[in-house]
Amino acid sequence: MEALRAGWFFFQDQVLGMQWLNRLIGRGVAALGLDPEGLWGGILRFFLYDTVKIFVLLSVLIFVISYIQSYFPPERTRKILGRFRGLWANILAALLGTVTPFCSCSSIPLFMGFTSAGLPVGVTFSFLISSPMVDLGSLVLLMSVFGGRVAVVYVLFGLVIAVAGGTLLDKLGMERYVEDFIRSAPRLETESAALTRQDRALYARDQLLATIRKVAPYIFLGVGVGAVIHNVIPQTWVETVLGDRNPLAVVLATAVGVPMYADIFGTIPVAESLLFKGAGLGTVLSFMMAVTTLSLPSLIMLKKTVKPRLLGAFIAVCTVGIILVGYFFNALQAFLI
Repeated sequence: MEALRAGWFFFQDQVLGMQWLNRLIGRGVAALGLDPEGLWGGILRFFLYDTVKIFVLLSVLIFVISYIQSYFPPERTRKILGRFRGLWANILAALLGTVTPFCSCSSIPLFMGFTSAGLPVGVTFSFLISSPMVDLGSLVLLMSVFGGRVAVVYVLFGLVIAVAGGTLLDKLGMERYVEDFIRSAPRLETESAALTRQDRALYARDQLLATIRKVAPYIFLGVGVGAVIHNVIPQTWVETVLGDRNPLAVVLATAVGVPMYADIFGTIPVAESLLFKGAGLGTVLSFMMAVTTLSLPSLIMLKKTVKPRLLGAFIAVCTVGIILVGYFFNALQAFLI
């Protein structure tokens, strides 16, 4: 048992967390004549370490996830989902969302395709919530920063929000609030051609390059903001606003996260720095969930496809779920970290 535990900690710290890289960059910063623990040296060290770590992990993850995704083109996914009814359909839609490495805006075209193909609105919303919030890449990256227990519980609760949210929207009879042009769109009935392993590898490579180009600006921005928070913002400020003593910290973090636009890869460095400075675990995770799931650009796109009542219900369901999860994590922070 001790050997397994030691092996797991080595994997988490040295493979996922790349602490060897942190030390290496620290020595490099010192060789430049900067103090790795000082202001400018610390900013440079944080920026280089987190940027390299995220891009390395992201490249491996997106390639693997995209290779898996090549087995689930939209039409095949629609047919799979169409075989299930009720709660099981919502669960499957949420799980399928985890193998789509998309941000919230990128998930909406698939949501539109599934809805126009006749899938129940609750099922399609379970996919729409799950896809940006709890993809497999987020699980591995969260493990590299917050540890295995936090990452697994985060993903589980993200799936709970997706399943419960989609089920509730279905029970509320929100089907009639989808825009008519979505329902009347022609259905695609052709199945994708069979792909060879080489085809799938090329598809995964193309998805990797496209994803890197798309998320790179947000990673650089997120790591830059995280570096400033980590090395410049006084810890007392963060503890006062987002610490356990502020009962509205989770609500505030969720509200701040909604108008922002980034994917989870860009928000993790910010969350990491906030947690280091004394913000509650649930507070920073609620911030991450709000940014990835309820970003303002994605809501504007979604408004084109659904009527205001359904859009409002979607926002309300996700917001309440995110806030509840945030308070849960804050209550159990001592047991999870």
